[in-house]
Amino acid sequence: MATGRLRFYSLALMGQVNIVYVIPKDVPVMMMGDNPHYKRPMKTLYLLHGFSGNECDWEYNGIAEDIAFKYNMAVIMINGGNSFYLDRKATGTQYCTYAGKEVVEFTRMMFGLSDKREDTFIGGLSMGGFGALHTAFAYPETFGGVVALSSALIIHQIANMDPDSRDEIANYDYYKEVFGDLSKVEESDANPEVLYERIEKDGKPVPPVYMAIGTDDFLYENNQIMRKFLEDKGAKMKYEEGPGIHDWNFWNAYIGKGIEWVLENA
Repeated sequence: MATGRLRFYSLALMGQVNIVYVIPKDVPVMMMGDNPHYKRPMKTLYLLHGFSGNECDWEYNGIAEDIAFKYNMAVIMINGGNSFYLDRKATGTQYCTYAGKEVVEFTRMMFGLSDKREDTFIGGLSMGGFGALHTAFAYPETFGGVVALSSALIIHQIANMDPDSRDEIANYDYYKEVFGDLSKVEESDANPEVLYERIEKDGKPVPPVYMAIGTDDFLYENNQIMRKFLEDKGAKMKYEEGPGIHDWNFWNAYIGKGIEWVLENA
């Protein structure tokens, strides 16, 4: 299993960035067995971390190598800071462009990865679940499926937030800096729902969506809003829930289920 870290210069973020990769190009034939995923070309999964995380989370806490080996997928992990993977106005803060375009183009060139939509997926947990949905809807021509786990779908929660208030994660100033004018955030490009409706209007294919969340997760109700939105739109999606909170026990249990579904529905 080829694993490693590399650094390259990002124009979107105006600085050096780090990525972690796991690429199963060197798996011995005797270890492939009758695994059907090795009877087709390798696919790619871009995995996003959550709030306060980094590019190593899915490697150290998650099961990135298991995913790569089991599904014959190159797994690329990036660092999005606490950006929610959104483009902001300031120079060097184009995180959506970085996640959805620049990293994809760089890793395809660097590792010879497939440039086909049906071979390219994006997933994440918590803030990264939000980022996976938002990025896929921003670049629907690039991604053939989304795996969104315990997603921090907080747009409607922070809309019209009082300037003197804060929640258990952050304060008004943070949300304003990341999402922009909170009085208009529900109608802005920061809202994945807005991007989804734009895809529909433009007649582009919508990436299939797998969503999962623990029934005791503090983000459970937020996810029901997005679930209903997608169901009302007739989106190609699968929603699952089960016992669990906002932790790696749940994410490691459901990431494989999500990958298997998007592979079948890309």
